[in-house]
Amino acid sequence: MIDLRSDTVTKPTPAMRRAMSEAEVGDDVYGEDPTVNRLQERAAELFDKEAALFVPTGSMGNQIAVKLHTRPGMEVVIEERGHIYNYEMAAMSAVSGTLARPVKSADGSGIMSWDDIKAAVHANDAPYYVAPTGLVALENSHNLAGGTLLTRERTGEICAGAHALGIPVHLDGARIFNAAAALSETVAALAAPCDSVMFCLSKGLGAPVGSMLLGSRAFVEEARAWRKLLGGGMRQVGVIAAAGLVALEESPKLLHADHANARRLAEGVAELPGVEIDPARVVTNIVIFDVAGTRRAADRICARLQHAHGVLASGFGTSIRMVTHYDVSTADIDAAVRALGEVLRGE
Repeated sequence: MIDLRSDTVTKPTPAMRRAMSEAEVGDDVYGEDPTVNRLQERAAELFDKEAALFVPTGSMGNQIAVKLHTRPGMEVVIEERGHIYNYEMAAMSAVSGTLARPVKSADGSGIMSWDDIKAAVHANDAPYYVAPTGLVALENSHNLAGGTLLTRERTGEICAGAHALGIPVHLDGARIFNAAAALSETVAALAAPCDSVMFCLSKGLGAPVGSMLLGSRAFVEEARAWRKLLGGGMRQVGVIAAAGLVALEESPKLLHADHANARRLAEGVAELPGVEIDPARVVTNIVIFDVAGTRRAADRICARLQHAHGVLASGFGTSIRMVTHYDVSTADIDAAVRALGEVLRGE
């Protein structure tokens, strides 16, 4: 199978498996797992934040951040395709009592400007009978926008505007290492002005489990309590954190290959009849293309790809998403393009 559904499907590398089997462990609820502690210290160092917390999932990390930055009855301004809004089961409402205020980026790229956000903000001069804005949530890279990128300058502009109004900013950086690779930036530079940031170890970095939540020391200490409340307190979890340490050190240097494969994939599918995509807009590892012109349902195309050709992809609406990762080779990309061409030709 050529699995292009997501970069979450990566398998742990041999180095990760060795590190897991040899990991020194302790009880992390007591703060005594030395491998987890090293992972948290290393993540904080890489992001130049005061502290970091290992959490089971990116969704948990994001939702803890929403909870700590807001009060019930507040709104969270977020781009309309943002993961926190669309794919975290309305947890901001269930856990934090907050409401999403979705915003459409003016240029359609999925990357908001401060002007886009400011128009949706209810701040100090807002009438008492509207919900105040408690948080601005950003995403870098932006999954459903096709892996588009927030530059350091754009993030700085947004954070400056929000902070001037007393509004914190959380960065869903699930794939921030992809963003850093594509922009030739450090993750610290991309996250610097944000009050908190979450990133995933289990996507492009390839670890089997886990994400990190970073911020001030006081923020992370409070987040630790909420992690426990939400059922995320883990015991001898160093056996998993060890893979995360390997992922942090080894995987970022491989991401350029994933991006090159994504561009190759985009260029290949762009040549197929009825497929619409601009390969120049594919800058990370996510490829989303419209198949409305084929007069075939995206889900049916994906089903045929899987059953007849062993290629896995995700269909939604009139679009198909394919995501590259280190378990997919250039030869796999070429095979996937050929398979899609055969499916579209009815072969």
